[in-house]
Amino acid sequence: MKVKVIPVLEDNYMYLVIEELTREAVAVDVAVPKRLLEIVGREGVSLTAVLTTHHHWDHARGNPELARLRPGLAVLGADERIFSLTRRLAHGEELRFGAIHVRCLLTPGHTAGHMSYFLWEDDCPDPPALFSGDALSVAGCGSCLEGSAQQMYQSLAELGTLPPETVFCGHEHTLSNLEFAQKVEPCNDHKRDEDDVPTVPSTLGEERLYNPFLRVAEEPVRKFTGKAVPADVLEALCKERARFEQAGEPRQPQARALLALQWGLLSATPHE
Repeated sequence: MKVKVIPVLEDNYMYLVIEELTREAVAVDVAVPKRLLEIVGREGVSLTAVLTTHHHWDHARGNPELARLRPGLAVLGADERIFSLTRRLAHGEELRFGAIHVRCLLTPGHTAGHMSYFLWEDDCPDPPALFSGDALSVAGCGSCLEGSAQQMYQSLAELGTLPPETVFCGHEHTLSNLEFAQKVEPCNDHKRDEDDVPTVPSTLGEERLYNPFLRVAEEPVRKFTGKAVPADVLEALCKERARFEQAGEPRQPQARALLALQWGLLSATPHE
């Protein structure tokens, strides 16, 4: 199972997942269809389906054009608001693309119909992969726009029970997320390894060590929020995170790049 990480727009990621034996491919969160099709052609694969995590334009806006260019393409998701949806998925449903299994996990909070996708191959040395959209990001999570804090907590708790393998999220928000995580737990010595490039993917094993939104039961996180009930801790974290973003001065691109290199999150040479 090969995953192509495709940066698009300002800070989004879309993905192409390739079953290497059959050369069948599945895309996740198509925002720029022509860019995706360039890579499909370069890889020489057959694109059969699109998995969309949620209906927001920066994750689904490419679906109509892609469906027009590739008649018969399956566009799958859990929300009827997703552009060009051909079939609505249910929580716990399992799909198959060649040797690749897909488990559909409804993870409401960011949106009411947010779906995350857990992919794996049997008897394969490649690790399973979670495509978490805006439910879970590196060292953070998406804002709670359409659900309750309790729903968001339950969604993150479910994702946290998955094997400690690879996480592909929807946005490149890692640097600011790490800055906020350090504010929440200044004594937490865990962080990304210095040779960990690029920032995506992460692993659930790592996220449990330093992502405060997965650490709501930890005493330092509870103390930071002044709350004890996990859902209340998460709600307080989301509010503090919003204040943190509003108060922060936007970094110049050069300064952000320098900080990324200092954290060991970006290589000094370009990569795809």
